[in-house]
Amino acid sequence: MTLGAAGAAAAESLKIGFVNAARVSSEAPQAEEARRKLESEFAGRDQELVAMQREARQLEERLARDADVMSESEQRELERQLVSRQREIRRVQDEFREDFSMRRNEELGKLQRRIVEAIHELAKEEGFDLIVSDGVIFASDQVDITNKVIERLGTGESGSRR
Repeated sequence: MTLGAAGAAAAESLKIGFVNAARVSSEAPQAEEARRKLESEFAGRDQELVAMQREARQLEERLARDADVMSESEQRELERQLVSRQREIRRVQDEFREDFSMRRNEELGKLQRRIVEAIHELAKEEGFDLIVSDGVIFASDQVDITNKVIERLGTGESGSRR
């Protein structure tokens, strides 16, 4: 019985916190900053892709509209141009998706490192013994430090705004 009481007393003195990692990842100012950075970085390529798709649509429309008045060779040439343009669009789309995905993963990795750093600093400063995140079924407001982590990331208190 004494051992059980000692274990219970030790458990009562533990300071435990909970962080909603998904919420921190979406609400941290650095998350919006990363989204804007990616948008501006890929805006030109996105506009280029939209222009290519517009050109392909115009070729399709021209082919549908003028096929009856075109010679067979003109029609084949236009079809060849259309197929070539569609192939080019698919290639550019694939490259765009791949590049965007790589950059997004880089930015998410930076954000995750900043979040972990902020949580570690908060844990040390406030004397937490344990901070849990994913897999928690319930956490009372008393142990939820999500807002504190988001605030810390927003104020730049941690060295995480580099």
